[in-house]
Amino acid sequence: MESNPISLKQGNGDRNSCQSSTVSSLQSEGFLYRRIALPILALLRRGASPRRLAWSIALGLLVGINPVLGSTTVLCLGLAMLLRLNVAVSQLVNHIIYPFQLLLLLPFLQLGTDVFHAEPLPFSARMLLQMARKDPLEFVRKIWRWELHAFLVWIALAVVLIPLIGVALTPLLRRVSTRMQRRNDPADLPT
Repeated sequence: MESNPISLKQGNGDRNSCQSSTVSSLQSEGFLYRRIALPILALLRRGASPRRLAWSIALGLLVGINPVLGSTTVLCLGLAMLLRLNVAVSQLVNHIIYPFQLLLLLPFLQLGTDVFHAEPLPFSARMLLQMARKDPLEFVRKIWRWELHAFLVWIALAVVLIPLIGVALTPLLRRVSTRMQRRNDPADLPT
């Protein structure tokens, strides 16, 4: 028998070995599994609606990549409450997806200038500093315009992708929920 660093002294031997194997399997699982999958599975186990969880995940994913830096937490919270979704799940996914918000910021800005035929975004720091020194007020206006265009492009994408992701995840979470209920059903346990 493999030694486990966590010793369980109470209860019978079968229970100890079951708990011990559960603890060791959780230790071997990855960080993402423990921090993302397990909380969502716990909500399913407690009877959360797979449909609402799927839509909460979709909302967190898409709001988390919006091009307006610093707006995701409040926007995600407001939309989750308005749509009566699971706030905790949408915020969890929103915060996990944050690195992708940074990666997608420039593509959204570029796409916004292309879609709205706006003045192209200068990608050199030197050009940006030159613009800021020459006319600071005009520079701020241009930045706001670029951000607005990027945000409008993001809204168009979000309106399409949130329902697609929500609808795609719902059957998956239903299957997981059904499987979990079968495992916990006392009628299924051997006597």
